[in-house]
Amino acid sequence: MSERMQPVELNEAGPAAIRAAFANQVAYCRANDAPITARIVAALATLLDKPATEFARRIAAWEGAPLADALPLRAAGGLHALHLGGVAPDLAPIYADAEDINDAAIVGAVVAHHEASLLPWLDGPPQTNEAGRSSNFIAAMLWLADQGLPPLFDCIEIGSSAGINLMLDRYHYDLGGVQVGPHPGVMAFTPEWRGRHPPQHGIGFAELKGCDVGPVDLTDPEQALRLKAYIWPEHHVRFERMEAAIAAAYRDQPNLVRANAADFVEAELARPQTEGRTRVLMHSIVWQYVPADQQARVTAAMKAAAARATRERPLAWIALEANRTVHHHELVVRHWPGDGEPRMLARAHAHGAWIEWLV
Repeated sequence: MSERMQPVELNEAGPAAIRAAFANQVAYCRANDAPITARIVAALATLLDKPATEFARRIAAWEGAPLADALPLRAAGGLHALHLGGVAPDLAPIYADAEDINDAAIVGAVVAHHEASLLPWLDGPPQTNEAGRSSNFIAAMLWLADQGLPPLFDCIEIGSSAGINLMLDRYHYDLGGVQVGPHPGVMAFTPEWRGRHPPQHGIGFAELKGCDVGPVDLTDPEQALRLKAYIWPEHHVRFERMEAAIAAAYRDQPNLVRANAADFVEAELARPQTEGRTRVLMHSIVWQYVPADQQARVTAAMKAAAARATRERPLAWIALEANRTVHHHELVVRHWPGDGEPRMLARAHAHGAWIEWLV
């Protein structure tokens, strides 16, 4: 498989889009230091040539948009769960990144043997909740405070998964030498910082609330295992972070509700806003999973709320989303009052390893 990204529209469907989604996921994984996951996805792609199982046939005949649906990662998550659960030992050489083995043959045999366990993994999008992305949220809030917005934040997050980023007030950050949050904190993040350091301000959080269509309870071992299955196995530090997040959730569960993005945002923006607080909508690596009609409703709700925003009750929108053309993520912020124009503050690694500050 080529490591170059193939041009494909996010909402494109059909056989060519399916193959492009798998090829692009391989390239994306390799570009983000995940060679084992790239091998798994490449092996899964070979099942499309002659689909011999219901699992492969469902993938080959996918009716939705495979890129927007993250179809390759749904399938890869299922295989990783089998490996983590110890029920598919034949996968071990791939996950050990062994050489001179037939990945396609191994994956094909495992799929045939464990098809009943794998099929449900195709029914919903991956839950890639990553605490390292919260460094971007914090950097954006430092910038907002520097623009004169109140440094006390009411945060609403869509696509919160298990609510790991809703606990960002419990973490410590070293962002280019700028220290934020409790020390040592539940977790500590020191991403490789490129460019000027962000503004230095004292910031605080009055409320942190999120939603997900399928929220994950970190205190449920089975649900936690499912979340771990979506972590790329190469990224050992992410497993350590997950264990720290689980422990934190046992102490105090994040404020997380079951709702779709549009219903949640509309309801939250309709609530009275306390003077002296900045209300922030934030999300990371989720917008592509939000259906187009809900994207339109969220955008309309934010536009309406922006028209009501004042200096005492401002509104901001922080988005960390993938740019699959350049293999990394972009931190984009808007705020009101003001022109509300999107401002790209940084480029970032998918899981928080580095941040390139642009302002």
